[in-house]
Amino acid sequence: ISQSLAGRCGVLTLLPPSLNELERFENSPDNLFSLLWQGCYPRIYDRQIPAHQWLRDYMITYVQRDVRQISQIGNLNTFTNFMKLCAGSTAQEVNLSRLGSDAGIAHNTAKAWLSVLETAYLVFQIPAWHSNFRKQIIKAPKLHFYDSGLACYLLGIRSPDELHHHPLRGAIFESWVASEIYKVFTNRGALPSLFHYREARGLEIDLLIEAANGLKAIEVKSGATVNRDFFKHLNKFMETVRRANQPVKSWLFYGGDDCYLRQGIQIAGWKNIVKMIDMAVFFE
Repeated sequence: ISQSLAGRCGVLTLLPPSLNELERFENSPDNLFSLLWQGCYPRIYDRQIPAHQWLRDYMITYVQRDVRQISQIGNLNTFTNFMKLCAGSTAQEVNLSRLGSDAGIAHNTAKAWLSVLETAYLVFQIPAWHSNFRKQIIKAPKLHFYDSGLACYLLGIRSPDELHHHPLRGAIFESWVASEIYKVFTNRGALPSLFHYREARGLEIDLLIEAANGLKAIEVKSGATVNRDFFKHLNKFMETVRRANQPVKSWLFYGGDDCYLRQGIQIAGWKNIVKMIDMAVFFE
């Protein structure tokens, strides 16, 4: 189409199904690590295709066909290795120099290839939250995969049980939570207002949502049992923000099932994340 159609068309971002959409399939998983390992691509559930088989075929066709059309990438093996390195960096701050060095490519090439993955809606970046606090704040964005199953496939994780004991299970869970929250916005036709926060001295908040009714601070823990150490960063962050007279509410999303209030922080199990965020951002 040669014309922009500005003002005469609507733009919708259609990502893989969110958890509440996935639950409409008869064979949707009710176990967290089965869900994370399989991911959310609909054909896995609609056609009952084994996740590892579908993701393998998807990767082959994506790398061999789509990537060639999006960008002129000469060495597809190197690009595939770059994707695996990105999967190993999910829920971490973007370091293009390190990614490029590990993949054997230049810094600018790593930047261009990451843009290719963003264009294909495989990954997204969450910027750092800049405040007026007099703190040394890390300003690098965080990298997240839209689909946890694809990240698991690229990391060579072969089963839900292997994921349960994998050192990156917390990072994969965090990226899944970030993706689910991202979908809450896009499914309503809204622009996601997501950030992360980290100070050089160690204070870190996994996710922040800027909403009209105030700031939402979120910590993500993959454990099925709530530990009091989970609240350490949230409590410190809330004190800092409230001293600056900014309204803030806090959540702890974890790998368990229960929902309750503790120390002024709303705790929610993984099955309730979408409903909680949707209500808090759009209906409070």
